[in-house]
Formats: sequence, C-alpha cells, structure tokens
Amino acid sequence: MRSCEVLIVGGGPAGAAAAWRLRRAGVDVLILDRENFPRLKLCAGWITPEVVRELEMDVREYPHRWLTYPRLRMHFGRVQVPVPCVQHSIRRFEFDAWMLERSGAPVEVHNVRRIVADAQGYVIDGAYRARYLIGAGGTRCPVYRELFRELNPRASELQLVTLEHELEYDWREQDCHLWFFANGLPGYSWYVPKERGWLNVGVGGIAQRMKGGGHDIRGHWNHLTRMLHAGFAPGARFEPTGYSYFLRGNVKVVRRDNAFITGDAAGLATPDLGEGIGPAIRSGLRAAQAITAGSDFRLDDVTGKSLTSILRSMFDRPARAGALAGRRGHASA
Repeated sequence: MRSCEVLIVGGGPAGAAAAWRLRRAGVDVLILDRENFPRLKLCAGWITPEVVRELEMDVREYPHRWLTYPRLRMHFGRVQVPVPCVQHSIRRFEFDAWMLERSGAPVEVHNVRRIVADAQGYVIDGAYRARYLIGAGGTRCPVYRELFRELNPRASELQLVTLEHELEYDWREQDCHLWFFANGLPGYSWYVPKERGWLNVGVGGIAQRMKGGGHDIRGHWNHLTRMLHAGFAPGARFEPTGYSYFLRGNVKVVRRDNAFITGDAAGLATPDLGEGIGPAIRSGLRAAQAITAGSDFRLDDVTGKSLTSILRSMFDRPARAGALAGRRGHASA
C-alpha cells in the first residue's frame, strides 16, 4: 500500500496549488487524478491579478499562452461598457499541466472510488493511505461524494450549465467581450481570445431559471454563434460541449477531521460570473496552510465577486503595465 502524509484527489488548480505550498514546506504529498496531464479542460480560462500574486508568478517566465487585456467590453442589450482593467487569459490545457509540474508533487493516474476513514487517517481503494486528505476533484470529486455530500448537499438553484468551445482561430478582435442577459438568458455569454490564435466562446446560465422560463441552452448557444459569425468570428466552426458546476452558496462544512474540500468540490465559483480558478487556488493554498501551520480552515472569504475584482483591478493597471510590457502577446492599450 502506498503511504504519504497528504493525499490530494484532483490535479487541477486547487490540488496543484495545495501541493505546491505543501511541497515548499517539505511535506510528503501524492496527487491522484483520473486523467493524464495535459488534459482537455473546457474553461474560459480567466486569470485575475490576485491569482498572479497568490501563485507568486513571474508572467514573463510563463512558457505558454498568456494574453493580457487592458480592458473588458461588457454588453447590456445595446449598451456596451468598456472597462479598463488588468485581466488575463490562458488555456487550461496548458496552465493546469504547468501548475502540476511546478508543484513538484508526484502524480498517479487513479480513479478514486472508495474512501475509508480510520484512526490513522484515510485508506483509498485499499491501495493508498494518508494522514490528511484534500478533495480537489471538481464537481464530481469523490472526496465530496464519500465524506461531505450529506453535510453540504448541492443547491439546485445554484447549478450553472454551460456550452462552450475552444478552437484554433485567427481572431482579429483582441478584447474580451461579455454579454449579459442577451435574449433573456439568466446568465451571460463570452468571447475570450487567447494568445497565438486560440479562442474560447461560450454561454452559461442558471439551470433552474432556464427551465422555469422555458429556455434551452442550445437556443442561447445558437443565438451567440449567429452573432459571432456576423462579426467577431466569421467562418468559425463551433462544436460545443456542455458541463455544469455550482456557484457559491452556504458551504457549511469544508473540513471533516483531517479531510478538506476545495474548489468546485466545495462549490466556490463567484456568484456573478461563475469564475472558479481564483477561488480554487485560494482554497487549495488555505488547505495546505491549515495542514502545515495547524490554522483554521475557513473559506468564507475566498470567493468574492468577479465584477468587484475587475473594477478594483482598474487601480492595478499602472503598476502591472511595466511588469507585463515585455510579455509575448501582451495586448496593446
């Protein structure tokens, strides 16, 4: 049986961030994930200045696609609001693998099915033993399923469903665009260009509200693609894939003895834009801190609101501009 001090289930941003912090403290860590990395991960790929600081990143040294936006364009009906700010886009295919490698933690491919708690910690599928356990496996995380589901039942009114596609496309419009409530959608749609000819587009809305209003997400996807074909992405061939996750609600229990849940396993995405990368990384770092320092594990304030963060980043702009000026693919103001 393979033994370690901390076993992390899930190698995405929450798990990789926790492993990075733990390894820096000299802790014996093992990550289990059901997939090999790099792996395809649908996501608009939104990175905030807070994430850059929390990961102590030098973006000039980041080896993959990194595009910085000097503004976002928000659409409310026929009204367009340009918001000067500092925000970034990445490809999750690259970013997640980079974070995992940077952590320095060993990774094994394993689909966790059964978790048993005993006096010494946790036994996973009779093959792994650990004193501490971190659930970072996303919405379908087995740590949530086995240890936290009854304590934190999912709230159906917070379920967000999406359709999106990330594709190679020689885009011309380099600003990120967000359309709110278009065609009656209880959510928003997006156009997110990525460095060196990649593009992510998608639509997301609250599942319960769409059903109650007689909406179908496929219809909203069709509305978005017609608009994109007419302007932003003529000739693009879209083949969307869907998934769902949960916005931040009242997460009552995030630690059970020496087991922790983080990221989408805890349902931490921001309630306004559904941004999950920042809360995932923040929660992973806090789980590591709780283990190494014996501090309380609290996630009350890891989520915040994305729009508030965007407006706050307007004041980061001068300070960040110099650091990013030499970055390949940096968008011009």
